[in-house]
Amino acid sequence: MVRTAAPFADRHLIRSGTGTITIWSPAKLNLFFEILGKRADGYHEVETLMVPIDLYDTLTFEHITDCQIILACNIPELPTDEKNLINKAARLLLPHAMRVPGVKINHNKKIPWAAGLGGGSGNAACTLIALNILWECNLGKSELYHFACQLGSDVPFFLQNTPAWCTGRGEIITPTWCDSGYDFVILKPNEGLSTAAVFQHLTIPRNPLSPASMKEAFASGDLHSIGWLLHNRLQEPSFELSPAVAAWYQRMSHHQSAGVLMSGSGSSLFALCRSSLEASRIKDDLTRGIATTGDRNTRVFHVRSLH
Repeated sequence: MVRTAAPFADRHLIRSGTGTITIWSPAKLNLFFEILGKRADGYHEVETLMVPIDLYDTLTFEHITDCQIILACNIPELPTDEKNLINKAARLLLPHAMRVPGVKINHNKKIPWAAGLGGGSGNAACTLIALNILWECNLGKSELYHFACQLGSDVPFFLQNTPAWCTGRGEIITPTWCDSGYDFVILKPNEGLSTAAVFQHLTIPRNPLSPASMKEAFASGDLHSIGWLLHNRLQEPSFELSPAVAAWYQRMSHHQSAGVLMSGSGSSLFALCRSSLEASRIKDDLTRGIATTGDRNTRVFHVRSLH
């Protein structure tokens, strides 16, 4: 059962007009990620703290009067056919449309992909929310949650817009609140990582790390303790698969932020910063370092958590 805060559509990240909806689709970071075991269905049992951040894709949905789903993206190499999660989400709602289920979707992508930032999952959740309105499906939160679970383990998280502890295979959502947001610097290396490959190299711990201390630190807003308690069980196998990502982790650690961690299955790394000023300094330092290498594909972002 999902326990949700106000649904995404009820919060501040949606704009609508006559026959058109534009929605901002945020990325996420995992501040804690532990593997509890392997399930009979092939998925892994996880416990993770996921935090939405103000790095967005923008999705615009325009109703059309024939039964087509037309998806366009500003990144030519990304698929826009049935393999795309946006397309899959739209097709799940087709049987529930109370008006002609046609739509043109424009996807302006800014969130790096193959990055552990949840961009595709967020896009899928936003598609469910937007088309539920545009096509007048009149589905409730529990029905949207059911469809989100079919699309992927991270998709249910993006139906709400607060930090949350996610358990099960990631689909059981328990929102958590903090008094203020946090500043992060994200570095997305040129190298991507395959989630399947990372899990194949994973060694499931005999004694999983308890989330109790992180829960207490996050609830109290203790940034220093949060930095010490950052944890991702997938980080070690990811570094084995990509020494380049491991090398970037070492470089980021030299900047002495509150803590550094990889998000999800990578390859993005993030530094938890004590202030916006510290984040700006670290971002500038990393950007200058990247420029000296001539690497145009490694990207750096200064972001803030949503709360």
